Amino acid sequence: MSDFTAIDHAMMARALRLAERGLYTTKPNPMVGCVIAHGERVVGEGWHQRKGGPHAEVFALQAAGEQARGATAYVTLEPCAHTGSTGPCADALVAAGVSRVVAAMHDPFPQVDGKGFDRLRAAGIAVESGLMESQARALNRAFLSRIERGRPWVRVKLASSLDGRTALASGESKWISGEASRRDVMRWRARSGALITGSGTVLADDPRLTVRFDPADEAAGGGGAPEFVAPLRVVLDPGLATIARGRVRDGEAPTLYLHAPDIKPPREFAAARAAVPLRDGQLDLAAVLALLAEREIGEVQVEAGATLAGAFLRAGLVDEVLVYVAPLLLGAQARPLFDGLSIDTMAERLRLRIAEARRIGEDTRVLLLPETIA
Repeated sequence: MSDFTAIDHAMMARALRLAERGLYTTKPNPMVGCVIAHGERVVGEGWHQRKGGPHAEVFALQAAGEQARGATAYVTLEPCAHTGSTGPCADALVAAGVSRVVAAMHDPFPQVDGKGFDRLRAAGIAVESGLMESQARALNRAFLSRIERGRPWVRVKLASSLDGRTALASGESKWISGEASRRDVMRWRARSGALITGSGTVLADDPRLTVRFDPADEAAGGGGAPEFVAPLRVVLDPGLATIARGRVRDGEAPTLYLHAPDIKPPREFAAARAAVPLRDGQLDLAAVLALLAEREIGEVQVEAGATLAGAFLRAGLVDEVLVYVAPLLLGAQARPLFDGLSIDTMAERLRLRIAEARRIGEDTRVLLLPETIA
């Protein structure tokens, strides 16, 4: 492990902040930031802004110009060594004459996976990695989940009363959370590659499952709605019971219906669909996530009722739980956060760790990590 200096840490922190600017627009690519500096003097910086556009290193090198020669390039992810939508960033750094490259982490993408570092070292450039790696991995957990685990990062979003209820016994759930919370949800949707719901939620609530920013909303960045890539709407509907109804077919965002293998949709059914194998009579959720990973989806947000939320949790497929807790009570007959967990003893209890708690309007937003995942 290299002995990184205080300047190294400051520059990498700056590169990570730059990378984060691509939160809504780079998917399915990773977020990457780059800072080029001579000691404490920054001569160029940039970040990957959108899929198909120049990478962070290209923007930083353009800003630095001739001052890149002999400089250190700080990059949050190993520079690429292959030609995709753009040329290899490792070659661009070599051509610019940088003398040192400090990366937060290596890129596990098979077309890179150490090849970028090898190309830099072969050109005589000093390469060091591992600086602020945990922060870099957290930033790109969606990309890394897809590449390393073969499935997207899964977040379950719920709105709950103080007594842990998500809907009345009738299924009515509008609105448990307040308006500020509903606006806040939009930025979590915008960063997602897909939004998953079940046929029951479509039939009961008729959600739109789209990103709708208020230009004046502070949670959207203040002063204007950010650019974003609309997430795919995914409806888990084993029997295609919802094919003729629902605002999820309104054309505002792409929609994918996932159904059982033996279901044949009517000829006039034009929406995108795919068959998924069954497990215990229900769609195999692991297969659902594998299919989405194949379609380059790195992060999904589940917005569904207690049954589907419980199924994801029971299958061990939940990476984080986002709950908006409203200051109200719905009573013992109302529906729980998660159904079907079958916990009979304290030894079987599922523990979650609070990663963050924040006041959103009148509600409290809590981000939790299942201990088996965290």
